[in-house]
Amino acid sequence: MYAFALIRFPFVNQLLNLFVLKIEALKAIGVTEVVLAINYQPEVMLNFLKDFESKLGIKITCSQETEPLGTAGPLALARDKLVDGSGKPFFVLNSDVISDYPLKEMIEFHQRHGGEASIMVDEPSKYGVVVMKESTGEVDKFVEKPKLFVGNKINAGIYLLNPSVLDRIELKPTSIEKEVFPKIASEKKLFAMVLPGFWMDIGQPRDYITGLRLYLDSLRKKSSSKLASGPHIVGNVIVDETAKIGEGCLIGPDVAIGPGCVVEAGVRLSRCTVMRGVRIKKHACVSSSIVGWHSTVGRWARIENMIILGEDVHVGDEVYSNGGVVLPHKEIKSSILKPEIVM
Repeated sequence: MYAFALIRFPFVNQLLNLFVLKIEALKAIGVTEVVLAINYQPEVMLNFLKDFESKLGIKITCSQETEPLGTAGPLALARDKLVDGSGKPFFVLNSDVISDYPLKEMIEFHQRHGGEASIMVDEPSKYGVVVMKESTGEVDKFVEKPKLFVGNKINAGIYLLNPSVLDRIELKPTSIEKEVFPKIASEKKLFAMVLPGFWMDIGQPRDYITGLRLYLDSLRKKSSSKLASGPHIVGNVIVDETAKIGEGCLIGPDVAIGPGCVVEAGVRLSRCTVMRGVRIKKHACVSSSIVGWHSTVGRWARIENMIILGEDVHVGDEVYSNGGVVLPHKEIKSSILKPEIVM
C-alpha cells in the first residue's frame, strides 16, 4: 500500500471540481493520506474537503508555506508527513493538471526499473521537456521550458518518488524541475513513463473548460455511471446527486454541476462548470463559463464567452455578460458587453 501523496496546490482559489478527481484516483490505489502543499488560507481548502474526506475515508492534511518555496521546497517542509519509516515511495501531483491518472501502472513501472524517481511524460508543448531512452524510460536529461528543440516528451506533473529524494532537497526555495530532477537524471536514477490517455494543464480558465471536456470524454469511453442521462441531457454531463434540476432544462454538452446546486425550469447550460451551492434561475443561459461557489444567475440572464464568476457573485435578472472575470462577493446589475474584470 502506498500510504502518502502530496499535491502541490499553490492557490486556494483554484477550481476544485476536477481537483477531487486526484484524491479519488489516489484512494483507488491504496493511498491513505493526502498532504496539500498550500501557501495561503489552508482552512478554506480543508473546509471544502471535509465532507469528501469522510465520504472516501482518506485523511487530508495541509502543509502551509510561510514563504514561497518553489516546486521542491514544499516536499522538504512536509517531510515528516511523507515518511513513515517503511521506505515506500510516495506520489507528488501538481494540482493544475488533469489526466486519466494511471497510478497503478506507474507503481508497476517504478518497481520494474528500480530507480529513485519516476515521472509521467506526455507530448510536447510549452512545458518542461524530458529526453529519455524509449526502450527503458531512463531519463538522459530534464530541461525546463527549453528555447530550442531537445526532445518530444513533456513533464506531466505526476511523480512517484523514493523517500531518499527528500535527502536531496533543503528547506529553502528550490525547483524540482531545474535542480532536483537533473541531478537524479545525471545519476541514471530518473525514469519516465509515457502517459496513456489524455492530459491537460488546467491552470487557466479556458484550459479548465477544455480539461473538463477531455475528462467527460474519458468517462464516456469507459461507459462510466458518473455521466448523467435523461431527456434534458445533451452529450457528456455530470450532475452531483444533491443537485436539483427543474423542468424543461437543456443541459450539455460538457457540463459539470456541483453539490447543492439548484437549476430552475427552462435553463440552458453548455460547456460550463457550476460549482457548489449555485442557483441558476428560470430561463437563464450559461455557456463556456465557470460559475463560482454560492453564486446566483438571475432569470433570463445570459452569461457566455468565458466569464468567470467568483464566489458569492449575483447576476441580476435579464443581465447579459460577455466574458471577463467577476471577483467574489459582487452583484452585477447591468450588462457586461465586452470582457472586463469586475472588482
